[in-house]
Amino acid sequence: MNKAMTETGAPDRVRNGAAPTRVRWRIFSLMLLLISINYIDRASISVAMPLISREFEIGPATQGILLSSFFWTYAFMQIPGGMLADRFGPRKTIVGATIGWGFFQAIASVCTGWIGLAATRLGLGAAEAPIYPAGGKLNGIWMTQTERGRGATLLDGGAPLGSALGALVISALIGWLGSWRIAFIVAGVGTMFAGWLAWRVIRDHPRQHPDVNAAEADYIESAHAADAALEPDTTGGRLIHFLGYRSVWGMFLGWMFFNALFYGLLTWMPNYLAAVHGFDIKEMGGAVFIMFFAGFVGELIGGWLADRWVGSGASQSRVLRTLFAIASILATISIYSVSMVKNPIAVVALLSATLFFLRWCGLFWAIPSIIGTRKRVGFLGGFMNLGGNCAGIGVPIIVGLIVQSTGSYFYALMMFAGAGVGLLIASTLLIDYDKKIPI
Repeated sequence: MNKAMTETGAPDRVRNGAAPTRVRWRIFSLMLLLISINYIDRASISVAMPLISREFEIGPATQGILLSSFFWTYAFMQIPGGMLADRFGPRKTIVGATIGWGFFQAIASVCTGWIGLAATRLGLGAAEAPIYPAGGKLNGIWMTQTERGRGATLLDGGAPLGSALGALVISALIGWLGSWRIAFIVAGVGTMFAGWLAWRVIRDHPRQHPDVNAAEADYIESAHAADAALEPDTTGGRLIHFLGYRSVWGMFLGWMFFNALFYGLLTWMPNYLAAVHGFDIKEMGGAVFIMFFAGFVGELIGGWLADRWVGSGASQSRVLRTLFAIASILATISIYSVSMVKNPIAVVALLSATLFFLRWCGLFWAIPSIIGTRKRVGFLGGFMNLGGNCAGIGVPIIVGLIVQSTGSYFYALMMFAGAGVGLLIASTLLIDYDKKIPI
């Protein structure tokens, strides 16, 4: 073996005294891109729904089923996806997921009815499922204790950014190409290219990466050694034993309430703006971009605030409880106010405020590595996202039934406000951020 190689096979390009490289931030910038693409593909059907519903002649209830279908397999595959990341490492898991969901996005273009389109959405959900649990595991591997907040919000920041860009990109492609079908093909092929890029950039350990110097690897490993010293001796219990811990259920329920509000906005706000406030497809694309880009900015600010505060010496428990409380209270007030306002500009402003504060809760993706031991982070991330996507399954259908039976979005908005209250309770009262689970 070449003497310039480390024991893991990566070249050691470091001279004594070299400053640490910052490859971990490059990896998490790529994860931001991947999750953004994930949500562009996810949001595409919401943006195209006014056209699809006319072409396939389907009403609000059937639209709700179609919007929900993605989440059926996405939720079911969360825990298996997390276990895949624990077993095979995040690199292979992320690359396989990305190429797979690009394929299903592209073949949706050939569907001739809503049932076939729903089938491609099932495939899309199954393929996308491992990306978040694997990203949570990357956070535990590559980020230190004072960087995990920014790592988590870079990972999850792709959700509002991709939702914002999805509205612009898909509506622009539809307007330019004159077809939602061709727009879906372009999105799918672009996603598969991103999978190739992920293989080039991501590694399962810092010392496996050719661009990481010894200073960066040592910095990460020393921080993890200090963290590992605080881990309890594991009991060797089975995964089902996690269900006996309140923190696990607080994490599950908190993420479920978070996503009840977020997925409600993601799946139904385009239709709401068109039906209630008369937005055409270009106006709708611009409004949705503003709303979700505000969420992206809020996500980055939340991660920066958390790491800055923890770095100053505050406890993780105090920081997370405080930020989650502020975020959930202000998001709840904003979404409730939407039901009372008729001016379209004010509605977009309130929805933007809702998403700005709600997305602070992207910090939830630091929780699996905070409360779990290193070997269980993937599983805990999958279990948490299972909760979130149980909401993804139910909320689009429930909103569709509410709108069809009442002819109004009022009760749907009240349901979203209730989800904000649930998020407040779960994130501030149910999770013990100071104690790792000994399994």
